[in-house]
Amino acid sequence: MRAPVFEEFDAASDCDCPGCAQWRRVMPYTSSPSSSPFPSSCFSPARGPVAGRAFVLVAAAGAVLGGGSPVTAVAAAHGTARTAVPAADEPSTPQGGKAPLHGPAGKPAAGRPGIVSRVPTTTRAEIIDRARIWVDAEVPYSMSEYWSDGYRQDCSGFVSMAWNLPGNEWTGSLDTVSVRITRDQLQPGDILLFHNPANPEKGSHVVIFGGWTDSTHTHYVAYEAAPPHARKRTTPYAYWSNSGRYVAYRYKGVEETAGGAEPSEPQPAGRYPGAAYFGPGANNKYVTQLGHLLVERGAGRFYTSGPGPRWSSADQRATQAFQRAQGWTGAAADGLPGPLTWSYLVEKTGRDIPPAGNPGPPPGPGAPPHQSPGYPGRGNFRPGAANAYVTQLGKQLVRKGFGKYYTSGPGPRWGEADRRNVEAFQRSQGWRGGAADGYPGPETWRRLFS
Repeated sequence: MRAPVFEEFDAASDCDCPGCAQWRRVMPYTSSPSSSPFPSSCFSPARGPVAGRAFVLVAAAGAVLGGGSPVTAVAAAHGTARTAVPAADEPSTPQGGKAPLHGPAGKPAAGRPGIVSRVPTTTRAEIIDRARIWVDAEVPYSMSEYWSDGYRQDCSGFVSMAWNLPGNEWTGSLDTVSVRITRDQLQPGDILLFHNPANPEKGSHVVIFGGWTDSTHTHYVAYEAAPPHARKRTTPYAYWSNSGRYVAYRYKGVEETAGGAEPSEPQPAGRYPGAAYFGPGANNKYVTQLGHLLVERGAGRFYTSGPGPRWSSADQRATQAFQRAQGWTGAAADGLPGPLTWSYLVEKTGRDIPPAGNPGPPPGPGAPPHQSPGYPGRGNFRPGAANAYVTQLGKQLVRKGFGKYYTSGPGPRWGEADRRNVEAFQRSQGWRGGAADGYPGPETWRRLFS
């Protein structure tokens, strides 16, 4: 008898047959499928590579049994195929397996997926900043497509990206680069993970914890990749469905002190610590520092008691009042301190908050210059956007000497060339991380047109 050969098949997530059920348990994921001895009812050609792949051992018989026909060992006959109906908020799309980062046209980059022996270090602020890039761009959900940064566009690829891992992990391997923690230890940048080993395609999901939204810790901000696109939303603990099966984990490479909420090294007083340290659920020394800075600028009336480390509506209202005092409106005055708000506060620049009932003077020094065209909003600069503002932005980038990524244009449709040129401009301002993501915010716009 010749040596056995291996033939790959895609174990269907919704098939009851003993073959699919057995191989989903034995080999939850491998590389992409080629052919199978199983009926076509187990396959969905549109799905691409999934987590539930398995190898089927096919005995290529050299001996002849009864008439000389080779005998192939296959599983028992399939039952009737069924379609699973997930809960309303439960992701129903399968996820991809472990994979390297991908380059242009979705081709794998150098290297192969394997055990991550040394995890890269990062901070909580950087984790949340990277997650927000996908949320702001509304990266479409896909378990077979890869975004421009090389990460797969599903839930586990999203976490791999936010944690800055060297490859794409999946829900069955994220625990190898993290440590289990308790609910009370959760901090922004940690994850809530549910991996269903019996059927990884059904229910398995992972979200990034962004902070508690209430004092009872019953709801939190979740950053996740789920159909139809990456999103941020208030979520009941631990999740909408399978809540009791989610487990909290912390990335091994996160830099922090023994307390778990602060960076491992003190940040200089003037450096913006990152968006992750402000907003619902935040509890750290930077919230206290923000409150004191705001009180110095006229925000004392918003606090019934002194500023403290736990973020509250008083912090948000005081921040918004300071932003509006600079003449900012819309998303630029959302009550959440960004790099520009922070720099105005620590550098003692811009206008103070006017007394109650006094709208204050019109925008002047310290507010975006009048000669700059009004910032049209972040929604005009994202994948799929096509408008006159994109053209206006591109032309100004070229005038400023940041148009090298344009091969034609610039034009009205937002593209990767626009993003890379904006990123180059932002980096020229000394910005890094989420502040140099290639998407123009109010301060990028102001500086570009000043």
